[in-house]
Amino acid sequence: MIPIYKPYMPEGLQPELEQILYSGSLAFGTYGHLFEDALKRFLGNEYLLSTSSYNTAMLMVLSVLGLQAGDEVLASPVSCLASNQPFAVKGIKVVWVDVDPATGTMDIADLKSKISSQTKAIFHNHFCGYVGDTKAINAIGKEYGIPVVDDAIEAFGSKAGNEYIGNSGADITVFSFQTVRLPNTIDGGAITFNNKDLFDKARLIRDYGIDRSKFRNPTGEISADCDIELEGYAGLPSEINSFIGYRQMDTLPLLLQKQAQNAENWDQILYDTFGTHPLSSLSGNTPNYWVYGTLVDGPDKQEAILKYRNAGYYATGVHINNNVYSVFGKPYVALKGVTEFMERYVAIPCGWWL
Repeated sequence: MIPIYKPYMPEGLQPELEQILYSGSLAFGTYGHLFEDALKRFLGNEYLLSTSSYNTAMLMVLSVLGLQAGDEVLASPVSCLASNQPFAVKGIKVVWVDVDPATGTMDIADLKSKISSQTKAIFHNHFCGYVGDTKAINAIGKEYGIPVVDDAIEAFGSKAGNEYIGNSGADITVFSFQTVRLPNTIDGGAITFNNKDLFDKARLIRDYGIDRSKFRNPTGEISADCDIELEGYAGLPSEINSFIGYRQMDTLPLLLQKQAQNAENWDQILYDTFGTHPLSSLSGNTPNYWVYGTLVDGPDKQEAILKYRNAGYYATGVHINNNVYSVFGKPYVALKGVTEFMERYVAIPCGWWL
């Protein structure tokens, strides 16, 4: 059966991996900087930091924004659990925003109706690589003075208009480079920013709050004069993870192009062959086609999944709506658009391996 996900790994990495393993330099270094530089060039944004994981990246973002227990954020429940667990870890209250059932993207009217004096941030998830209405949501953030975070856990390489997510107007964007993403670093992530102040603050938070230019005195000892003013994390990726990511960047455009071609092929045969409809992408936006989204008619989602699997394609709903989880608080409140979308959404393989 053709899998829905598959880790990509370039050929011929072993000699260089062995050199790194026995180099005595395993922490963030040469390949860490090379990987970050390649990501910056790809996205067109110089304010980028790579991280040891997506989870660490999300926790860093919460710290950069100064979010505390009891603060409120707006987010879509149509997202990965990994996107929202950091809120539970920090004791942050999530106010769930409904989605457009035709696209799975955040409903603009519902978003505006849920903004209050307690709202500290908007987390805009681009579900399975399909881009939401970034122009409208970024404008709402500016109108109300609320930072907008693009949650691109599944959306590296997706575009809003002519700009890649990560350089499309949000204050902050968070990426995952976990095993089944493009690129993947086995585990890793990245954050981009729209200004230097946020970037500089995050760079300290990524490394336990330490300013390395002041941390040690001329003899190499830790300096008592270097104060630690910010909370921080062990957020730097290793040289091994960075090397693996760096070596994938040259082939990344070709892999994304292959996925786009696969999506065009699905467009031609989907309904006639399987009786499901392509998931609509918002006008002007381009998914990365991490998966190919479809919508089934009526209450036949499980039947459609089995039909694809019997034909040799591993189909799946990918996620369930996160507002059902008690960790985010009770009582459960159903959202009409979310319910309709999740009852119809089925993802099928569209990756570079097809």
